Amino acid sequence: MHKMNREELIKKWLDHNLNPEEQKAFEGLENYDALIKLSESTGGFKAPDYSADIEYKSLSTKLKSKNQNNWFKPLLKIAAVLFIGLATFYFTSSRNTEVKTDIAQTTSIGLPDASTVNLNAQSTLSYNKKSWSDNREVALKGEAFFKVAKGSKFDVITDDGKVTVLGTEFNVIQRQNYFEVTCFEGLVAVKYNSESVKLKPGKRFVVINGTIKNEIESNNKPSWLAKESTFASRPLQLIINELERQYNVSVDASKVDTNQLFTGSFTHSDIDLALKSITLPLGITYTKSNSVVVLQSE
Repeated sequence: MHKMNREELIKKWLDHNLNPEEQKAFEGLENYDALIKLSESTGGFKAPDYSADIEYKSLSTKLKSKNQNNWFKPLLKIAAVLFIGLATFYFTSSRNTEVKTDIAQTTSIGLPDASTVNLNAQSTLSYNKKSWSDNREVALKGEAFFKVAKGSKFDVITDDGKVTVLGTEFNVIQRQNYFEVTCFEGLVAVKYNSESVKLKPGKRFVVINGTIKNEIESNNKPSWLAKESTFASRPLQLIINELERQYNVSVDASKVDTNQLFTGSFTHSDIDLALKSITLPLGITYTKSNSVVVLQSE
């Protein structure tokens, strides 16, 4: 039996696809015993403890110590493919549950411990159901309002900072160059770089382009839950970004100063009313054609 036929038999064996005649030929291979041991080794695979690198190195060492014949080189390659496949299966099967929202879309998520999350437009929340009882942790990109059931430590991980609570209500925003945490109930611990603060109800921690601000919140819920975005002395560019998230439009603001500060709100249910709410207080005008909005100074 030439080399190609031997390799094809091994491949079919790895795929559990041998017919009776091929099975008999496979059993006649001179290294049949070593292959069976490999089968037993992979059959004992345990996903939580699996390490592709460690297992492959171990396999390689064992096979080389048994026989230095060049025939083992293709076998090692095939074995490597097998272990990579097992690793892929493990990481796929343990992949975090992920929820995404699109433009103008919000959703409500029930977590395994009865905690709830309201996810704002163009946001992503991920968590691991399997390890939830041991580790209450979610990853957030975008904005979300959390109502956390009392229990063990609950962490919200973002690219800008980490929020830790035991049981409370709070809102987190993590956007480009913007990080905001507002506490509505209980106590919230926020870590941002070397900064660590604890927020009581009605307190807000904000980072805008690296600058930290501490503010007061008078409402008992974030305004976006009522389909309205509210801002207090925020750069116009942030308001434009949020408008684009709540409506399927593209805003051309090249003719206005996007660093000027805006205080006010806009609705999520009427694009023209929203644009007027933003432009009138700032003394700018707008034109709208299809899905493109152009801002211009008066």
